[in-house]
Amino acid sequence: MNTEKRRRILEIFRDNNPKPETELNFSSPFELLVAVTLSAQATDVSVNKATDKLFPVANTAQAIYDLGVEGLKEYIKTIGLYNNKAINVIKACEILLEKHGGEVPEDREALEALPGVGRKTANVVLNTAFGWPTIAVDTHIFRVANRTKFAMGKNVDQVEQKMLKVVPAEFKVDVHHWFILHGRYTCVARKPRCGSCLIENLCEFKEKVYPDE
Repeated sequence: MNTEKRRRILEIFRDNNPKPETELNFSSPFELLVAVTLSAQATDVSVNKATDKLFPVANTAQAIYDLGVEGLKEYIKTIGLYNNKAINVIKACEILLEKHGGEVPEDREALEALPGVGRKTANVVLNTAFGWPTIAVDTHIFRVANRTKFAMGKNVDQVEQKMLKVVPAEFKVDVHHWFILHGRYTCVARKPRCGSCLIENLCEFKEKVYPDE
């Protein structure tokens, strides 16, 4: 895919959704950190159902730490892998309290040092909470980037590095939201909805799928 085509794709996404946002519910960097940690191998819908009950009760590092692992589990037990996630969130809260005054650090190394926080989660927090031009590559972005030929790679790290290289600066803050939403609702895994795709004519996927097929 050439530079001109990539830019046109990004312009179409921007025109259609000028201010894309995560579908996770949050009102602070800390709430976002918790929500993204809980969202690993879980849907945003399931996470929101849990945090909509959790955050009114506890939405700071101290408040969630005070719940303890068992107390936190009661709020997140409907989410996959909730046992390990509860342990990680409580440990992360402890570190935030000890080293960062209970606040989420605007620092990649410090974020990735937290239990349950890898590069993707750190990218989401830095981008969505702090406005950094980071690109968090999840399964949706990985699929869309490879299927369209926008930024091909054998793993998420390769796709991230390729996207950082080919996406112009003006689009970097928003591109991961556009690609996630596109992968979640249009360029879905099993049967992409090519007939209703905004970038159908620019996409280089050779096996396009249409409803009557």
